[in-house]
Formats: sequence, structure tokens, C-alpha cells
Amino acid sequence: MPNKTAFVTGGTGFVGQNLVEHLAGSGWDVIALHRPSSRLTHLRNYPIRLAEGSVEDMASLERAMPEDVDAVFHVAGDTSQWSGHKQRQWHTNVVGTRSLVAAALAKRCKKFVHTSSTAAYGLQTEPFDEAAPKLGRDSFNYQHSKWMAEEEVLAGIDQGLDAVLLNPANVVGRYDWGTWSTFIRLAANNQLFRLPPGSACYCDVGAVVRAHAAAVDRGQTGHNYLLGGDAASYAEIAQLVGKLIGQPNKTPVGRSIALRFAGRVSEWASMITRKEPMISPESAAMLSANVICRSDKAASELDYRPVPVETMLKECIDWMVDEGLMDLPSAPR
Repeated sequence: MPNKTAFVTGGTGFVGQNLVEHLAGSGWDVIALHRPSSRLTHLRNYPIRLAEGSVEDMASLERAMPEDVDAVFHVAGDTSQWSGHKQRQWHTNVVGTRSLVAAALAKRCKKFVHTSSTAAYGLQTEPFDEAAPKLGRDSFNYQHSKWMAEEEVLAGIDQGLDAVLLNPANVVGRYDWGTWSTFIRLAANNQLFRLPPGSACYCDVGAVVRAHAAAVDRGQTGHNYLLGGDAASYAEIAQLVGKLIGQPNKTPVGRSIALRFAGRVSEWASMITRKEPMISPESAAMLSANVICRSDKAASELDYRPVPVETMLKECIDWMVDEGLMDLPSAPR
């Protein structure tokens, strides 16, 4: 029997590279879409086909995606938390999803696995599951764009697309070139002026990509699956980083009102500099919230198995050390 074929967007990113590695190692024939400007050094290590194009360019999608493709994994996305990237984010997250859905329908894709985010559910105030209202509909830019992208997938389902939506929380692990790895590096070097006062769920990137693969055969059409894990405050994450590197983190926890004020000031400054600020009103709101999700449905239907947060942090730190992305007082233990 011939291998199944997977068409993957976002393969040069954090979750995408892990997914490409998992699929290629599991016997899939993988086609990874990439922009002309993408860095391909790591993807070239895998026995896959690289296809130049963009999720916003329908012609390139039609050239790259094969007929009757077994699965399309839409992992590409713009995660910016700054209003200055609103137009760019809309084109990538919403228009890009619309184009990919159209291409998948035209190519008779057998399964469409959409990587959404807990952001589509907005800033929930209580632990939530898939039945919770999607507050991203009326939230700020990133959350709203993730909700709108889901609406594009649902519209495709109405036209006959067999699609499933996965909503990871905060993903941690190797091949993270600038998301949680940035927080880890700053926390390790005690370079954070104050720690955010909020808390969140954390999910291991390996568990997340395994859930993606499982969704091809087990995911129910039109269903969301929340991929969470251990809940911890940002202060607890910083403390765990300190424990793993053998250097306690002594940064105090800041107040929400101060963080939000800093976000406003930084946004005003960005209007002059035209550069993305370190903290924005959107990220300040997110880092001040307590967003905790449940993953019972994914565990039951996709065999999703959360990993302890300390384990995933250690994996990320080990990888960062190997890549020379951070200097430590001593090697992680």
C-alpha cells in the first residue's frame, strides 16, 4: 500500500517543523509549503518535498497541492499581538485559510486538519472546554483572526470538506525559535523587570503533533479539540526554569494595572517608531488573564496525552543549549 500524502503549511515554524518531522518519521509522504523567503536549513534534513508558495496565493496552492491528497495540515499562522500587524495578520490567518480551504475542496482533500488556538475562545475567566462560547469573536486582533479562520473552515465543511479543528494552548518544546524560548532565555538570565501576573495551560509540542496525526482518522468533522495540559502561573514557569538551570529566578510578580499601562505606553511609542513593541495592550491583557482549558475530549478521542510542564521546559532548554540560543551558568540537569 502506498504511503499517505500530507500537505503541510507552516512547516518552517515551531509546531510545523515538529509536525513535518513526526509525519516523515511515521511513513507519510510530506509536501511542505514555504514562502520564497523562508529559511529551509532544517526542513532539508527530512525526506520531504518542498513547495514554494503562500497560503494567500491561490495559484501557488493549486500548483503545490496534489489531487486527492490524504491530509492537509494547516499550521501556518501569524501570532502577533500588536495592532500594527492587523492587516498582515488578517491576510495570513483569515484570507490564507479561506484560500487553503478552497484549494483543498478543489483538490478533493480527504481530511483537513486546522491548527487553531485556545485564542479563538478568547480570555475565558473560568476553566473551559469545547462547549464554551468563542469569545475570540469580539476580542482583539489575534483572537478575532483565529476565530474568523475557524469560520472559514466551517464554511468549507458546509461545502463538503471533511475538517477538524485543533486548539493548542501555550506550546512548549524544541524548534521554538522565538515564542516561549524568548521567555525562557529572559527568565534564565533574570532579565525580566517583572513577571506577568497571569496563568495559563501548557502543552508539549510532541503531544500536539501526535494529536494532529491522530485527528486524520479519529477527529470528528467540524469538531474542536482543546489541547491543554498543566496549568501554571508565569511566575511558576520562571521558577521552574531557574530550577532546571540551577539558578533561582528572583524576579518579582508585577501588577496587572502596571502591565496594561506599560502596554499602552509601548503602543503609543510604536506609532512613532513603527516597530513592534515588547509589550502591547493585547499581550498585556493576555498575560494578566488566567486562561485554563480542559483536554478531556482530546484525550478520549485523539489519545492526547499531556506532558508535565517541567519535562517540556527541559526539552526546550536542552535544545536551546544545543543550538547556542542561550548561555547558562551550568548545563540543565
